[in-house]
Amino acid sequence: MKIEKKETYSYILSDEKSFKTFFSNFKEAVEKLQKEHIILHFLDDININKEDFSLFLDISAHKKEYGTSFVIIYKNINVDDIPETINIVPTLTEAIDVLEMEAMERELGF
Repeated sequence: MKIEKKETYSYILSDEKSFKTFFSNFKEAVEKLQKEHIILHFLDDININKEDFSLFLDISAHKKEYGTSFVIIYKNINVDDIPETINIVPTLTEAIDVLEMEAMERELGF
């Protein structure tokens, strides 16, 4: 797992082949990033399924509670199979767009 601090968010790139290994490392890292927006990028070669994404429900809710955003980048999933409370997009550009839209919603009080 690689973490890069950007100007307005932290970018986490999963380079593990196993979701279980990644998630264990991620849970430790996300504790230190509580007050930051996070973009999590899964590469195509990780073994992940739609049930694994349910593990991010609590993290997504926690981030929203603290006024920050959490977006996952992953191409190989049908977003209709994932709960609406988790933001999943196929590209980094779209992930940044989600961060900006959520920032506007918070400014407007939504």
